[in-house]
Amino acid sequence: GLVPGLLNLGNTCFMNSLLQGLSSCPSFIKWLEEFTAQYKADQNQSTERQYLSVTLLRLLKALSCQEVTEDDDVLDASCLLEVLRMYRWQISSFEEQDAHELFHVLTSSLEDERDRQPRVTHLFDVHSLEQPEITQKQISCRTRGSLPPVSNHWKSQHPFHGRLTSNMVCKHCEHQSPVRYDTFDSLSLSIPAAVWGRPMTLDHCLHHFISSESVKDVVCDNCTKIRAEGTLNGQSIENQRTTFVKQLKLGKLPQCLCIHLQRLSWSNQGTPLKRHEHVQFNEFLIMDIYKYRVPIHKSSQNELNQKNSEETTPGTKDGIAVKSSGTYFENKIYQVFLHFKQPSLFMNGACSSSFLMSSGTFPLAAFPERSSPVYLYRLMAVVVHHGDMHSGHFVTYRRSPPSPKNPLSVSSQWLWISDDTVRKASLQEVLSSSAYLLFYERVHSRAQHQ
Repeated sequence: GLVPGLLNLGNTCFMNSLLQGLSSCPSFIKWLEEFTAQYKADQNQSTERQYLSVTLLRLLKALSCQEVTEDDDVLDASCLLEVLRMYRWQISSFEEQDAHELFHVLTSSLEDERDRQPRVTHLFDVHSLEQPEITQKQISCRTRGSLPPVSNHWKSQHPFHGRLTSNMVCKHCEHQSPVRYDTFDSLSLSIPAAVWGRPMTLDHCLHHFISSESVKDVVCDNCTKIRAEGTLNGQSIENQRTTFVKQLKLGKLPQCLCIHLQRLSWSNQGTPLKRHEHVQFNEFLIMDIYKYRVPIHKSSQNELNQKNSEETTPGTKDGIAVKSSGTYFENKIYQVFLHFKQPSLFMNGACSSSFLMSSGTFPLAAFPERSSPVYLYRLMAVVVHHGDMHSGHFVTYRRSPPSPKNPLSVSSQWLWISDDTVRKASLQEVLSSSAYLLFYERVHSRAQHQ
């Protein structure tokens, strides 16, 4: 039930911990298999080693026990550093590095490798390319030039790719600017200031990430237009500047979700400090509340708020179901969980001790058929950093690979890995750790299976 460890080449625990975390994400390995399928026609192994995707796939399959290696106990990942240097990344194996930075090096390099492949073919040959029975070798170019390879399905984004939405609304006229989309490979969450007597949870970090902020002195085209319509003789007026409310949300949630908890802070003297406080997180993560949805009409929203106020018994305030006591944020969360009609023990990072010892299956039966969470994630790995800002050590908690008899299953056995040392761990030990990187993988709900 164990996995191979990784040899420390001299301060390479940052790379070893990240590889162990990635190897516990089956969707990422499956995507790499589809991505590298194009290289199988090339029998030259020295050429294959030039591709990051091929090298990364071999390492992850060995770490997930899908590929037999010469040494089953300890593997050498120096080949990954070599191929990254070919991609012009200068990564020294003898200096302190960061696992989160390496994660973005890998994802950006994979995107570069994908974008280097030609996607456009000659217009003269479009009709021939549409014929499924014609293979690539049978196609000839009428222009007598070289024919670029046909674009395949592997050109899709990697499973960590998601999109953020940025929403801007004028506080004066309530005009909404066009929604802006930005890509992300990981959610980098700052840890808000702790409140004495209350534990810090992952929900607090996520809510702080999407919390709205006021942006002053922004030109509002709608306010300018309204002002212009009210002037006489079409007199020119200055652009109207107002205050906008800006809010981030998740426009597209990825199949594999990487959450980075920012533990770097700065003292009043400007020296870097590490935040050591524990952020509570769960084995299962519900992301529905953080998903961006297209705004509905005001009249429909009023009817929905009235309906919700009639159905909720605890009472309402500003259209939000509230408990007898609690902060505004807690009441917002409480409303969502009333909608799902689920016990409060399923709140992200605030579950009961009995749920900590769960067997690894999320009780979807606790949800009504129409109220099951759509964006439900299962924890696959946790990267932990021990030490301070100047020196330390990375270790990984990860799930044991599934048994060969049932490769589609998810193991409930957890492992603790520090370079070449591997031992079994309990779920309670995992959830008690001070996480630096969290790797979640999406669980398909009943509605998606239908």
